[in-house]
Amino acid sequence: MRFTEEELQTAKSVDLTLVAESLGYTVMRIGRYHTLKEMDSIRIYNHTHWFRWSRKEEKGKNGGSQIDFLREFAGMEIKEAVFWLLDFTGYRRLDEVRYPLRNQVPVKVPEEKKPFILPKAAGENYYLYQYLTKQRAISHDVVRYFVKKGLIYEAEQYHNIIFKGNSRDGTTHFASMRGVRDDAGGKGFKCDVAGNDKSYGFNDAHEDSGEIIVFEAAIDLMSYVDIFHDFESSKLALGMVGDAPLETFLREYPQVRQITFCLDNDVAGMTASRRLQEKYEGRGYRVALSPPPEGYKDYNEWLKTTKAGLKNEKNKMNRKVI
Repeated sequence: MRFTEEELQTAKSVDLTLVAESLGYTVMRIGRYHTLKEMDSIRIYNHTHWFRWSRKEEKGKNGGSQIDFLREFAGMEIKEAVFWLLDFTGYRRLDEVRYPLRNQVPVKVPEEKKPFILPKAAGENYYLYQYLTKQRAISHDVVRYFVKKGLIYEAEQYHNIIFKGNSRDGTTHFASMRGVRDDAGGKGFKCDVAGNDKSYGFNDAHEDSGEIIVFEAAIDLMSYVDIFHDFESSKLALGMVGDAPLETFLREYPQVRQITFCLDNDVAGMTASRRLQEKYEGRGYRVALSPPPEGYKDYNEWLKTTKAGLKNEKNKMNRKVI
C-alpha cells in the first residue's frame, strides 16, 4: 500500500508534542524546544522533529519525524504510524485500516486540571500595537477595534499578546499567548494559557450574522478584517485544524447557516478544509472554501506582501516626483 505525497505531508503536519502526550508522556517546554519529563534527553524542535541526545551515536533510533517517533516509542511499523497520524488529523482513506497502539507507556492518572487564570494586563498596549502593526502589517484601526472589544490585550509579564476566546455570554473560556518578538524565520513564542477550554476559540461574534468565517490563527483572522474591512460577519480562529471551537460556536449561534473556511494554503490546511466542507455540508450548512491566493501560505502573509508592494510603489512614485 502506497501513500500519496499529500497523505505523507498531512501525517508530518501533526504537532509532535501532541503525539507524545497521546502516548502518555509529559511534555515540558524549555526555551525554544520541548522535552519529556520521562526522558529528558529527548528534544522536540518546531513541534515537528525530535532528537535523543543519549543515543546520538545510534543511527535510526536517535531522532526523526513524527513517524519515527511512533516507530520508536509505540512499536509501530511505518504504515501503522502513517495511518495513526492521519487518524489523529481526522483524515480518512477509502481503504483505511485502523491500528491500535502497541508498547504504549502506561496511561497516567489524569492530573488535577489547573485553574484558568488570565495573565494580568500591562495597563497599556504599546508592544501589542508595535508588533501587530509593524511586524504583522495589520492596520492601527483594526488592532484598535479588537482592543476596544476586549478581545486582545498586552500582558504585564513579558508583554505577550493575549487572544481571548469568549462564549456568547462574554465569559472567557480560552486564551492563547503570542510573543512580540519574532526570530529571523518569523517564528516566535506562542502557547495557550494553562487551564483553558480548547472547545472555544478566539472569535469576533455578531448576533445578527448568519455567516461564520473560520481561520486557523487569530492573526490571520485580523488580517482578513484588514484586507476586506469586514466588521459585520462573525469570525472564528480554531487555533488548529480541528473543529471543536467551531462546533461550540455553532451551538451557541444557531442562526449561522453559512460557513466559509479560510484555512492555510498548505497541505494540512487544504486537507482539513475539504474534510470540514464535506462534514458540514452533510449537516445542511452552506459551505465555501476561501484560502488565500495561490503563492501565499496564509492571510497574514497575503496582507504583509500586499502592503509591502504598495509601499514600494509609493516610494517609486515619490522618487519620480523628486
